[in-house]
Amino acid sequence: MNRVAFLLGIISGVSPSVGSTQYHQATFAGGCFWCIEAAFDTYPGVISAISGYTGGKQNNPTYQQVISGRTKHIESVLITYDAKLVNYENLIDQFWRQFDPTDPDGSFFDRGHQYTSAIFYHNNEQKLIAERSKKALSASARFDKPVITTIRPATTFFPAEEYHQDYHTKNPIDYKNYRISSGRDQFIKNHWDDEETILPSESTILPKNVGSYTKPSDQTLRNKLTPLQYEVTQEDNTEPPFQNEFWNNKREGIYVDIVSGEPLFSSTHKFRSGTGWPSFWQPLVQENIVEKVDTSLFMTRVEIRSRFGDSHLGHLFNDGPDPSGLRYCINSASLRFVPKHELTAQGLDEFYHLFE
Repeated sequence: MNRVAFLLGIISGVSPSVGSTQYHQATFAGGCFWCIEAAFDTYPGVISAISGYTGGKQNNPTYQQVISGRTKHIESVLITYDAKLVNYENLIDQFWRQFDPTDPDGSFFDRGHQYTSAIFYHNNEQKLIAERSKKALSASARFDKPVITTIRPATTFFPAEEYHQDYHTKNPIDYKNYRISSGRDQFIKNHWDDEETILPSESTILPKNVGSYTKPSDQTLRNKLTPLQYEVTQEDNTEPPFQNEFWNNKREGIYVDIVSGEPLFSSTHKFRSGTGWPSFWQPLVQENIVEKVDTSLFMTRVEIRSRFGDSHLGHLFNDGPDPSGLRYCINSASLRFVPKHELTAQGLDEFYHLFE
């Protein structure tokens, strides 16, 4: 199953088989799914994090049905991750740091079974890792009460309504106020401030220059970007085809995020798609690309965003050329082009070998 079909299968409620690929799934519940999704949304190696419902018996439950407590579903997050970049132990470590695992009746001021915590394992290996991790956390005496998070087999996952997806980026002020008033952030500070947030271990492959690329403040972006660049990268808009800067660019060089500067695509992977937008059959740095299911405009597509800049870049399709068969259809307004002769001067000499 290719990457696009895999991601679109998730949003339809289907659990695609990933046993023969590098993509795996993990399902965690730690109270409000907005907060758990946000913790994994840009975590290195995570392909997508989707809020939804699982653990109950009712098919396609609505948010109102779930929060009533009658469906027995729990607010959860389905994570798709690249096992070549991050392992399940890393994800478990990140999960424990997001909520109160000693609360049997809900999560902070969200009360009821629908807000309780759980690890839903997808195979026996995940079960053993989760059990071992829970045991170690309990033995650490980090909390003054027992760790009660349940470890259960994964059942059918139902994606939540669209307005719940990426809530932390769509409604940043409301989300921030919710976190602060709920007490979640204070709890995390009280119990985990003695340790740095654990990123993938040295045994896994990390994106190069982790921490070197950041997203500026909104005011800085408004001053730095053109109106079109801001609308595309920050408001998920699309520029006109055939009337953009790079759709027909044939120069040698690489394309970086206009917001963060992180390397994204190379002219060596660019092809003429006839769509009127820059098209690439693979990214330059896969780890800097985040793929998300997009259900806007009454259709289901795979959106492409940058990892560190969180810029909307474009969409991914299955109609590209060999060897990948993929088409990364990207807005020029999301990109800055660095010609081959400027790579060294801009600190990107590691990519110069592509053009030798």
